[in-house]
Amino acid sequence: MDRFFVKQESLQGEEVVLKGQQAHQINNVLRKKVGEHIIVLDNLGAEYEIELQTIRKEKVTGQIKERRKAAGEPAVEITLYQSLLSREKFEWVLQKCTEVGVKRFVPIETFRSIVRQKSINANKIERRKRIIQEAAEQSGRGRIPQLEQTVNFEDAINKLDDFDYKFMAHTQAEGKSLRRYLKDNKKNKRIALFIGPEGGFTENEVHSARDSNIVLISLGHRVLRTETAAVVASSLILYELGEMER
Repeated sequence: MDRFFVKQESLQGEEVVLKGQQAHQINNVLRKKVGEHIIVLDNLGAEYEIELQTIRKEKVTGQIKERRKAAGEPAVEITLYQSLLSREKFEWVLQKCTEVGVKRFVPIETFRSIVRQKSINANKIERRKRIIQEAAEQSGRGRIPQLEQTVNFEDAINKLDDFDYKFMAHTQAEGKSLRRYLKDNKKNKRIALFIGPEGGFTENEVHSARDSNIVLISLGHRVLRTETAAVVASSLILYELGEMER
């Protein structure tokens, strides 16, 4: 069934009301019929199976048939600190890491970031949020991942007190592998993950990360593009902590 995140005011007792773009999609794109079922999500972890009652151009209504906990939301909370990239690559990271299970995105400006823009216009922010929401709907998530404002690397690493573990993917990382760290710390649920720019983190940034108790991790012998590393590292963390099992 097709899935739609809705605002709380759309849930009116046993009825749900969808308007605007969602009504257009149900009516004109998906061509749903009265009596068919869809899923709506309240972004609080619950999903509702809805039987469509009326379908009009600007408004769709449905009757709630079942309420249940959304099954697609991982218990492990990954915050991805992703260095700024070109628009296409950054949006790809947002989409794919949402599908994988990342909870929160924080764009960071690093020394080697090709893109430097702390102030992002409203249209671009809305586009990114729409990409995240559509990816969350498609992949069966129960909540829409958060997208934070862009921050400087140094500011980011100085505000990590709420995390159980902090990782930085780095090609020169030595010591325990990511698997070993997670194997020894199965109870860690809040994880900060830092992925660098296309040129990698500088030595000064690596030293600063270590001073902030961020663990350097390797993703293997092959050098991955930054957007690939974001997806691979997020997937490995969730897999090792049992979040890829049914």
